[in-house]
Amino acid sequence: MKSALLFVLQSVVVGLAVAFLVVLVRPELLGAIGAGGNIAPASYADAVALSAPAVANVYTKRLVEATPPTDERTRFRVETSFGSAVGIDPTGYLVTNYHVVAQAAEIRVQLSDGRIAMPELVGVDAETDLALLKVDVGEVPAVQFGSSAQLRIGDVVLAIGNPYGLTKSVTQGIVSGTGRGYLDNLTTFQNFIQTDAAINAGNSGGALVNVAGELVGINTAVLAQDPGTEGIGFAIPVDLVRGVIEEIKVHGRVIRGWMGLEPDDLTKAERDAIGLENDVGILLSEIYEGGPADAADLRAGDVIIEIDGQRIYSQRQALLLVTAAKPGDELELVGVRDGVEFRTKVIAAERPGAPD
Repeated sequence: MKSALLFVLQSVVVGLAVAFLVVLVRPELLGAIGAGGNIAPASYADAVALSAPAVANVYTKRLVEATPPTDERTRFRVETSFGSAVGIDPTGYLVTNYHVVAQAAEIRVQLSDGRIAMPELVGVDAETDLALLKVDVGEVPAVQFGSSAQLRIGDVVLAIGNPYGLTKSVTQGIVSGTGRGYLDNLTTFQNFIQTDAAINAGNSGGALVNVAGELVGINTAVLAQDPGTEGIGFAIPVDLVRGVIEEIKVHGRVIRGWMGLEPDDLTKAERDAIGLENDVGILLSEIYEGGPADAADLRAGDVIIEIDGQRIYSQRQALLLVTAAKPGDELELVGVRDGVEFRTKVIAAERPGAPD
């Protein structure tokens, strides 16, 4: 019995000694064991090595009016700013934020290998804050696309960009939320990834990548910094980016459907008064004269409860459904007017573009 116990103790001591030596030689292995026994990388250098070469610096110049109050002549000054862009195609295409290049008199791109080019502005989509650039310098580094639909809250992400002119800066955080919307003064179409990875001035247009080095978003905004705000940044999901850039490549712009109306969400009291249940319905607050909705005899005050067979619960959902249609598509609407249900068909037109 004593010999068996001695054997067990000797085995434990030898095992501990071996483990000590392994950790002494390879200390990074100590931090590689994550919660639940899952292996977590001790370093994200491989992900950065795969994706960072595709991130470029963008430098812009704008003419800004700077006329003194006492001066009768209009005067201008040159305003310089910087941002980031991501190579998405070896043939020279890069994607960035619309606000990085908006109204720029000059745009200059510096690739990660030092090459400098004056890019062609292929097209912009102000409503998603995206712009597509094209440089003619031969093959350029391009990032691999991931899937933003596969992101989960808690996933590790890396933000790569040019904050404050500090090139190839990388910050690390997690996905704090997905599908974020209703953020004031950002974009018309909002479906943001929220992250606590630091996104600072100059990061706009840069890459948000997963631990495999795949692009999952384009960094675009951070909530205004004040003592009560910390670690809240937003990126445009790559699944949205992919569709926008393909439209710009083909058409030079994004073509969306439009019905010529302004929808509003209904309050619970308004739904109760109409007799609607399950939070269904949106209110038409305005109908544009001569537009598709006007031609279909829709009126301000109508309540829409269904578009093309889908029950409608918010103006945001209705906007996405309508803009997903192509000009000429026929949309069937179910609504309520003066307590009576009605049906009508609307022929979608092309949505007017936001000002460049």
